[in-house]
Amino acid sequence: MQNIAIVTDSNSGITQKQGEEMGIYVVPMPFFIDDTMFLEDITLDQKKFYEMLLNDRKISTSMPSPGDIMDLWKKLLKDHDSVVYIPMSSGLSASCSTALSLAEEFDGRVQVVDNQRISVTMRQSVIDAMNLREAGKTAAQIKEILEKEKFESSIYITLETLKYLKRGGRITPAAAAIGTVLNLKPVLQIQGEKLDAFSKSRGKKQARKVMLKAMRTDLETRFSSYMNKGEMELMVSYSGNPEEAEEWKEEVKGAFPEFRDIHMDPLSLSIACHIGHGALALACAKKVTTTE
Repeated sequence: MQNIAIVTDSNSGITQKQGEEMGIYVVPMPFFIDDTMFLEDITLDQKKFYEMLLNDRKISTSMPSPGDIMDLWKKLLKDHDSVVYIPMSSGLSASCSTALSLAEEFDGRVQVVDNQRISVTMRQSVIDAMNLREAGKTAAQIKEILEKEKFESSIYITLETLKYLKRGGRITPAAAAIGTVLNLKPVLQIQGEKLDAFSKSRGKKQARKVMLKAMRTDLETRFSSYMNKGEMELMVSYSGNPEEAEEWKEEVKGAFPEFRDIHMDPLSLSIACHIGHGALALACAKKVTTTE
């Protein structure tokens, strides 16, 4: 069996402490706040991030330094046969394509997985990689399996405010103003490659119902065969509103009693930069089987 190091980035929602407990490595995502660089979960925690966001500080996302990534891989390859690196979706950041280029210098010993995941669905990919490693799969086989199933996940998100979509140019100022007056809450979706609009609802309560219905439809259509085999995982997530998220989790449990365990994590800060504080999300992902 190969000695394989599994590496992801903090967009997975896996903290540095959790990474140590899991026996994996987590690359911290860098953020610039008023032109000062911070590293997620090292010099920037969730509380500090949302304090700055709500105070309208200038926040922008960035990518890990190529030099830092290569240095980590070189360090790990001293004690491991190979590395499996699982960055955030290539549809949401250029960090994946950069890593793919860097990996060409390592003669196949570094396998970069582009399986179009982020946040809780990306976390599931890391767990899948760990299970595949335990089953004796090679790094190349882990990459192949995860990428084969890259679209077997779904995320729906509703927002508290349209402010950040307007700031990012995703909606016009006029549309944001009308939406605010009418209390319209958009539901966005991530079906692998990018963040897209799904629907609009009058109020957050209605938006939550829309997400529950959309997820039920996904599970009964796109993922019905996996559901029959017990291969789907259900997750919830949020951005800076843990109390509301606990209520949301209970609502999801009531709507999907067939799921005994529902994992909950804060949304990736890279997503939170673009959607703001107070978001709620519902996600699912197929878990791989070690016989694949």
